[in-house]
Amino acid sequence: MDSKEIEEKVLLALEEIRPFLESDGGDISLVAIENDKKVKVQLHGACVSCTVNQMTLKSGVEMTIKKHAPEIEEVVSVDPA
Repeated sequence: MDSKEIEEKVLLALEEIRPFLESDGGDISLVAIENDKKVKVQLHGACVSCTVNQMTLKSGVEMTIKKHAPEIEEVVSVDPA
């Protein structure tokens, strides 16, 4: 599978997650995919200051991304610039 296909799967996963984040006043965006294995995302809005965002990231976001793109090994959140 090439990088473009992986990116499309990751974006599809983020679309699946987005309504849940928006219902809490937040959002998520894809920052980068490194070596087709590590996904970097950025949380926005209420999700940035939310104390459970790391739990949300690991349980919800990472699980959903891996469901769509099993070759992804890690999902990390980067702080807004």
